[in-house]
Amino acid sequence: MRLLDSLIVISNGSEHTIELYHGDLTNMPPTHAVDVLVVSAFPNDYSATPSSLIGALDRKGISIRQLAHKKQADLRDFYSCWLSYPIHSKDSGIQFKQVLCFEPLYRGHPTEVVSDIFQSLMPFVNGTPHIKCIAMPVVATGEQRVPMARILEPLLDAAVNWLALGLPVKTIKIVEFSESKATELKGAFAVLKNRYINYKPSKNRKFSYDFFISYSHQNLAEIEFIYNYLKQLNPNLQIFLDRKELNVGASWQQELYEALDDCHKVLAVYSPLYLLSKVCKEEYHIALLRHRDSDQPVLIPMYLYTCNLPSYMQLIQFIDCREGNKNKIRNACETILKMDWL
Repeated sequence: MRLLDSLIVISNGSEHTIELYHGDLTNMPPTHAVDVLVVSAFPNDYSATPSSLIGALDRKGISIRQLAHKKQADLRDFYSCWLSYPIHSKDSGIQFKQVLCFEPLYRGHPTEVVSDIFQSLMPFVNGTPHIKCIAMPVVATGEQRVPMARILEPLLDAAVNWLALGLPVKTIKIVEFSESKATELKGAFAVLKNRYINYKPSKNRKFSYDFFISYSHQNLAEIEFIYNYLKQLNPNLQIFLDRKELNVGASWQQELYEALDDCHKVLAVYSPLYLLSKVCKEEYHIALLRHRDSDQPVLIPMYLYTCNLPSYMQLIQFIDCREGNKNKIRNACETILKMDWL
């Protein structure tokens, strides 16, 4: 493993590192051991082709196809990824504990959903054992043939922003096997990292808004009822309600982050359509990281319609308004404004 370049991201006073290597992800020395190895595949296609990372792992006795039969967590409906159970190998070059399989075409184009890699870690980064270090190739550039230059930029953009926001991963190792491609990557990495040197999102504490309502636009009628009732209870409330769609093809929504950072509290309104929305999940995770870093609660979930909530979303107590019951919604709004949150 030969270090080519690195980028330090500061978050809450601690350093996180994105490192670029020339090396072999199936033959790493113990000094480069990681918690999770990221691989990429076509949806439900784990063919061990000769030139792919999946093929190289198969030759080391680790079958992604077999791991896929019994996943620890299948998050593809939400984040284009699934996580394997812990792997036990006697091969000294296998220096990772689990595999995170990224299947971008399950939900979109790789450049659009590459941030799913980092969001999919959210349910596990604070679990036991902690996920502190991950390694990956430049995903989707092999069998999926996405040009390296096209995927590296959104990959770095998503990694830097989620780390800066508070994703508690200490190290991300990006590894290229081919020496010629590694040289190409080194040049591209050096150019891109200039925009992130000394970068960190602002930590705004003078809020323009009391609430940011995070919701699916398909639930707009119910959301307008919530908005209007909150304003009826307290006409002085400043509520951010975004009625326009953001760029669903972006790896990082800077406009979205700035809006969320300028709101004291985030009201997340759960529904099946909420869980299907890429933008809604990004809003939720940004709010969740703020919630974890704050002395006071930031995230206020309201459960509007029954859906299959991921277990980690159930850890923050929600206000139950199912199934869009207006009396429950009114009571919820009254409860929110009575609490010592504002």
